[in-house]
Amino acid sequence: MSQKSQVLVVDDDLAMCGFLRTFLGARNYNALTVTNADEAVRRFHAERPAAVLLDVVMPGNMDGLAALAAFKKIDKDVPIIVISGQGRTSVVVQAMRLGATDFLCKPFEESELEVVIEKALKQHQLSQEVASLRAQLKEQSRYTMLFGHSHQMQEVRDLIERVSDTDVTVMIRGESGVGKELVARALHEQSLRKDKPFVKVNCAALPTELLESELFGFEKGAFTGAIQHKPGKFEFANHGTMFLDEIGDMSFPLQAKLLQALQDGEFSRLGGKADVRVDVRVITATNCDLESAVAAGKFREDLYFRLNVVTITIPPLRERREEIPMLTDHFVKKYSVQYNKPFGGITPELARLFLEYEWPGNVRQLENMIKRMVVLGSETAIIHELTQPSSPLHHWPHTTSSSTPRPTALPLQPVMPPPAAAAAPVAVAGAGPAAIGINSVAAVAAAAGAAGNVSLKDIARTAAREAERELILRMLTRTRWNRKEAAEILGISYKALLYKIKENGLDKAS
Repeated sequence: MSQKSQVLVVDDDLAMCGFLRTFLGARNYNALTVTNADEAVRRFHAERPAAVLLDVVMPGNMDGLAALAAFKKIDKDVPIIVISGQGRTSVVVQAMRLGATDFLCKPFEESELEVVIEKALKQHQLSQEVASLRAQLKEQSRYTMLFGHSHQMQEVRDLIERVSDTDVTVMIRGESGVGKELVARALHEQSLRKDKPFVKVNCAALPTELLESELFGFEKGAFTGAIQHKPGKFEFANHGTMFLDEIGDMSFPLQAKLLQALQDGEFSRLGGKADVRVDVRVITATNCDLESAVAAGKFREDLYFRLNVVTITIPPLRERREEIPMLTDHFVKKYSVQYNKPFGGITPELARLFLEYEWPGNVRQLENMIKRMVVLGSETAIIHELTQPSSPLHHWPHTTSSSTPRPTALPLQPVMPPPAAAAAPVAVAGAGPAAIGINSVAAVAAAAGAAGNVSLKDIARTAAREAERELILRMLTRTRWNRKEAAEILGISYKALLYKIKENGLDKAS
């Protein structure tokens, strides 16, 4: 050993203390001997030894078992080897329940003690290394997407550093799955409010009535079922940070109350008579076009300007493909440790597919895909999904060479078979791409030809949108409008499907 490990010896037998001191010294351990339990606890707290050799029967107010319990309260991971002349089963069981690592009965062989000490110290060292690795991965996992080396993410990091120590409202924009909450937490943890609460509310997850009571709380009797006073999230976030995710989905009437809370720093609970004052920094996030919502009268213009003091836009993963290998490596290590399933890394073939894929679900999709790969212990299913044209995950850009990925802003979308084939009981995933969406594409091309001056890119974009609409409608009809089941079949998140239903103006009457 390059550095001596300190071992605390607790035994009222001076001869045993002398023997153990000599024994440990000869094996390059630093022995610290104590003859009573009370003193042992004080020395343990001050010295924090690497291991303890403890006698059970001790004079004084505290016996060995009580000292063992005290040691574990100070450091629950320290290995403690109990040594006693009383080999009764009840004593052994009690010592093990209190956290003893091993038990030796006097007299014992030196070789036996040597093996027990080496094993205990080695296990302790390994557990410390694993704990350190887990802590590093936990710290890295929160900000991995911010540590990318792309120019776009460098701009995001710079903007976070410039505004984090201020109280200005920040709007985070980007597609679903790019890491908007991660940026919000980075803003909070680099601010002067980092020791105060960070409270998240998803505005799309609750209807207007519940969202208002969630944000601002209510008084007893404010409505049926309000049997007691309940503070709102703004009160929980007092002196901290409030993160309002999907702010574009907040109802128009509730926007006025939020505006008052932002301007005056006060609000009234539902059914309340007095105003409640709070000091909260507000960070919002959206993947919607708020400017269009303002123009359409669906989002308050004054609230928009109040929230949009500083905007941080996170680019989608397909626009920063050079970060995919780093993210892949991080997630493989993270979930190998988390699920205790060692995974050696991905093959060059899968690495190439990852670089060429469009990633409609962004970093979240990549993370979930790697999590599944690590749990299953194989990348075969992932490669199959990414390479099958009939797969819902099949989002590939046009490329001039199979070895050189060429990013494109518009992935090829899977489309539906013509109406004539609708009655056939064939799964959509089994339809060949050549027989898909012929009517839609033909109609778009005909309309474009009639219009005259229309580019080929516009035709492709419009055809893709129409085909996507047909596919979503067909899946919803097939699942009897079970949107969760439809989202699973389509290979997208439930939230993304809701957005696309709204974007395409779909309803059951469609």
